[in-house]
Amino acid sequence: MLESYAQRYRQDLERVIAFWLAHSLDRQHGGYFTCLDRDGSVYDTKKYLWLQGREIWMFSRLYNAWERKQEYLDAATLGMQFMQRHALDPQGRVYFSTTREGKPFHYQRKPYAAVFYMLALLEYAQATGESAFADQAGHLFWRIRDWVADPALLGRLATPGLPATSTLANPMVIASMALELLRVDDRPAIRQVLAASMDAILRHYDPERGILRENVALDGSDLSAWPEGRAFSPGHSIECGWFMLHILDELPNDAQRDIALRVIENSLQLGWDDRFGGITYLMDLEGKPTLQLESWMKLWWPLTEAIYALVCAYARTHDARWLPWLDKVDRYAYEHLCDPVHGEWYGYCDREGRLTHTCKGGNYKGCFHVPRCLLLSVQTIERMNAQQGESPRAVL
Repeated sequence: MLESYAQRYRQDLERVIAFWLAHSLDRQHGGYFTCLDRDGSVYDTKKYLWLQGREIWMFSRLYNAWERKQEYLDAATLGMQFMQRHALDPQGRVYFSTTREGKPFHYQRKPYAAVFYMLALLEYAQATGESAFADQAGHLFWRIRDWVADPALLGRLATPGLPATSTLANPMVIASMALELLRVDDRPAIRQVLAASMDAILRHYDPERGILRENVALDGSDLSAWPEGRAFSPGHSIECGWFMLHILDELPNDAQRDIALRVIENSLQLGWDDRFGGITYLMDLEGKPTLQLESWMKLWWPLTEAIYALVCAYARTHDARWLPWLDKVDRYAYEHLCDPVHGEWYGYCDREGRLTHTCKGGNYKGCFHVPRCLLLSVQTIERMNAQQGESPRAVL
């Protein structure tokens, strides 16, 4: 089953990666350009470090798990050398962006640039066999966990009007790092962090709607007077759903598995725009106005997360109810975002599905969500087919 999807995703992955290899590599100063227009021309030469880390991870993962092409490893090395020279401030925190040459440009008091540097270090260590990168990744992992627990360590001051809250992205990224670490380090301490991440994700679970809220108070108090407390990001909820399935591969729990599947399905049902199609970027759970003017837009990454989440759900359940959703999401993505001329996907449509930007990358979109979705989907389908006795191209 799903072989027709796997065939298309294999072909598209090759086109997507060819686009980034042709246009993203900065062979003069190192690292990657991510602000690329439709044809790959550069419109901003700054280096956004969370996207540098994501691209290193992507090329390293391709080398490790897709095809051991020297071109992939060389591309990963170009990014890693840049990050090693320029990523860290004197306190060991990761800048958000630098100039093309590597001079610090902007520091963001959030941990996400560090998260993707950590993941890049770990995957690159497996590609090169150099344990020093894995050691750096392990050290950074524990620092990031501390930064998430105490944002003041990143320079974010506590304010008396803001209660202690959890943002869904934080346990999600902790889980993503712990899952990757477990592939090379199966210590009980890592499993404990993974279990704690699952508990933290479940704190966001809205049992009435069957979705994950974006922000919740740690003491369980009601935040619905504020837009932040009513915020629902379908893409984040869906992404967390498939992360939960991955966690449950390591820490099985039937009740939590049912919740994860319900989160994927209900997030799609609530987030899908029945009038124009596509997954809504951000919603107010009480139907009130959002502060974000772009809420009704259709972005690339919720669609990629949904495609892979649906492949994951079907591979684990073999339940046909996932297939119409996969067809619907896949069809919307390829009709509205995929560029058959220059390769890669566009990132942004308005509510009605019209392109608002011609760019293929920027300060938030890089060489990550699209190729990760394609790669992981193909791998999952091929493993599923192999288990069913079919003959896929390769089991990764």
